[in-house]
Amino acid sequence: MNKRPFFPFGEVSSLTLGGGGLGQVWGETTREEAVKTVNLALKEGVNHFDVAPMYGKGEAERVLGEAFEGKNLDGLNFTTKCSLGTLPDAQVYDRLNSSLTTSLECMNMEKVNLFLLHSQLREDDFELSNFNEMRERNTTSLSSYFNAVIPAFEKLKKEGKIDHWGIGGLGQHQALVKAINHETPPEAIQCVLNPLNSAGAISYVDENFNPNVILEECQKNNLSILAIRAVQAGALTRSMDREPHPSGFDKKDFDDYLRAEPFRELAVKWNESPASLAHRYALSTPKVGSVILGVKNRAELKECIEAEEKGELTAEQLETLKNLF
Repeated sequence: MNKRPFFPFGEVSSLTLGGGGLGQVWGETTREEAVKTVNLALKEGVNHFDVAPMYGKGEAERVLGEAFEGKNLDGLNFTTKCSLGTLPDAQVYDRLNSSLTTSLECMNMEKVNLFLLHSQLREDDFELSNFNEMRERNTTSLSSYFNAVIPAFEKLKKEGKIDHWGIGGLGQHQALVKAINHETPPEAIQCVLNPLNSAGAISYVDENFNPNVILEECQKNNLSILAIRAVQAGALTRSMDREPHPSGFDKKDFDDYLRAEPFRELAVKWNESPASLAHRYALSTPKVGSVILGVKNRAELKECIEAEEKGELTAEQLETLKNLF
């Protein structure tokens, strides 16, 4: 598998095995199949594994712990995250450290190479487009981020528990732009990247959220980019592999699936599966370090590996996809 420049690790495999599928966020799998999927990724040259406590309530982290038990980790990189919310400044370090400690125990590791803030960012007085009653629990204010989160991350680095830190590129536009341009910018950022230019259900903070705006800001500032949502929660695949949530929370994802029909038709015309084409789109975007996969089994992983082996799309194909919606 090809390697790409990526500041925190030096270089990173074009594809990253994400923990959403391993933790059964994107449909059912088994622990045995998840471990075998990790082992196949390792065999195929994947050197970055991205998980989080919320993926199956720690299941994705436990899968890594089992898969890598007794293995030599040299040359491999591991990312986990913490959903922080907005806490009093004095509590931020303890919360991050506690979450990290639990993650390391699940993963059976002594440190992670990258630790990400998994809460969406907002300006202090910004009200959420949806679920505003959960604002303090689900989002981190900029003042908390600047005054407490960044210093806490830096302290964890000095303690040798993490090598680098970063953020998820989700939340309020203005807040993210300020974080990207801050005197202490994140060392890595996860950016939504797909032909629909949609974050789907997870864009509940800002109803006007435009992923490409954040991507372009990161490109302009030469931040290390990890692409997420390449298939937009399944909307850019042949069929959704799960039923809509009874709460209706993921309605945007299923609406996106219907909206993506022209994309599926184009994939057929180009003799390619929709998932393969979506991943190649992300891989062909300038300054992307790695594309994080949401696969839950070896079959889905193999399709992504084959997509990566096909290489980048032509400039004409990229332009066609950018103008499709």
